[in-house]
Amino acid sequence: MTIPIAVMAKIVQGVMAESVQTFITAIICITGVVSVVAKAFKPAAICQSPLLKHLFDVSWVWLVVRLFGMAFVLMTYLGMGSEMIISSSTGALVLNDLLPVLFSVFILAGLLLPLLINFGLLELAGTLMTKVMRPVFGVPGRSAVDCTASWLGDGSVGILMTAKQYEQKHYTQREAAIIGTTFSAVSITFSLVVLGQVKLEYLFAPFYATVCLAGIVAAIIVPRLPPLRFKKDLLIDGTEPDRNAEAIPDHKSLFGHSLDIALAKADSSIGVKGTIKEGMGNALDMVFGVLPVVMAVGTFALIIAEHTPIFQYLGMPFVPFLELLKVPEAAAASQTIMVGFADMFIPSILATTIESDVTRFIIAAMSVTQLIYMSEVGALLLGSKIPVNILELFIIFILRTLITLPVIALMAHWLVG
Repeated sequence: MTIPIAVMAKIVQGVMAESVQTFITAIICITGVVSVVAKAFKPAAICQSPLLKHLFDVSWVWLVVRLFGMAFVLMTYLGMGSEMIISSSTGALVLNDLLPVLFSVFILAGLLLPLLINFGLLELAGTLMTKVMRPVFGVPGRSAVDCTASWLGDGSVGILMTAKQYEQKHYTQREAAIIGTTFSAVSITFSLVVLGQVKLEYLFAPFYATVCLAGIVAAIIVPRLPPLRFKKDLLIDGTEPDRNAEAIPDHKSLFGHSLDIALAKADSSIGVKGTIKEGMGNALDMVFGVLPVVMAVGTFALIIAEHTPIFQYLGMPFVPFLELLKVPEAAAASQTIMVGFADMFIPSILATTIESDVTRFIIAAMSVTQLIYMSEVGALLLGSKIPVNILELFIIFILRTLITLPVIALMAHWLVG
C-alpha cells in the first residue's frame, strides 16, 4: 500500500503541476487566518465542531508558527520581500520542490492509510515481527511496516503512520519517539537522487548497503541513549499499555496467532463509510496541520544554513574526528556535517566541489543516515503529536552522526578507497 501511495503521489504532482503552489499557498493562508479567528473570537461554528476545533484551535506557539508559515508562503508565492526568504535555496525550495510532494502524499496517505491500519495488516506483521523488533530495537513488531513504508515508499508516510498509531494507542510515548526518529528514512528513490548529485551513481549497491548497515547500527544504539531512553512508556493519554498484548498463547503457533489477531481486527473494522470519513479527516489534519509548519520551520532552517556561518562553525569540532577516521579533505567535509540538520540534500550539493570519491561517498551516505532534517522529517515530527521537541531532535541528529560516521567511513575506505 505504501509504495502505491508514493507512486500515485507522483502522478498527482504531474496532474496538478501548474496549480499546486496556488493550492498550497491558499491552504496555508486559510490555516493562518482561521486559526487567528478561532483563537481570538472562538466562533461557535469552530468550537462546536470537533474536526474544526482540532484543526484550527491550536496553542499560541503553533499559532505563531502558522503565521510565520503564512508570511513565508505569501512572500515566496508573490515574489515579494527579502531575497533571503524567497530565494531558490530557501522559501522557493520549500514551496516549489518540497511542499508539492508532501501535499500529494498527505492527500493520498490520509485517504488510504485507514486501509492499511484498520484491516489487520499491522496486526499480522506486528505479531510475526515482535520477536525481532522488540529485543533488537525496543519497539513493537508492527513498526516493521512503518520502516518498510519509509524505505520503499516515502519517509513522510512512515511518520504519518507512526503518528496515527500513537494517537490510536498502539505505541507508547517512547516507542513513537523511537520509531519516528529512527525508522523514517528517505526512500530508495531519493537515495539515488542524492548519489547522483555527488556523481557516484555507479556505486549505488555499496552505497545502499552502507546506508542500511549504518542505519541498523544507529537504530540499535540511539534508542538506548538519552533523550529517547528517558521517554515514558505510557500511552498518549498517560495510561499504562497492556504488557501482555504481544504474548502468544501456549496452544497457538506464531503464524496462527498472528492470523487470528489480524482477522479479529478486520472483523471489527468501522466499515466503508467510517473508513472514508476517517481518511478524509486524516487528510485534512495533515494538510492544514503540517504544511504551514513545514513552510515555516523548513524556510527558517534553510535561511540559517544558506545565509549564516552557524552550521560551518558547528562542524569545526568534527575536523579532528574526520582526520582520525582518515577522511580525505576533512576540513571541507566538516562544513557539510551539521548543515544536514537543515536539509538532507544540502550536504550533497556542497560535496560536489570535493575531489575525493571517498569523501563524497561518506557525505552522501551520512546525509541519508542522519535522518533528522528540519525541512521535512523534523517539521513533520514537530507538527505531529509524537512527543519530541526541537532540542531533542538536534541531540538525536548529533548522536546519529557520531554513531554512523565511523561505520560509513570504514565501509567507504573498504568499498571505494
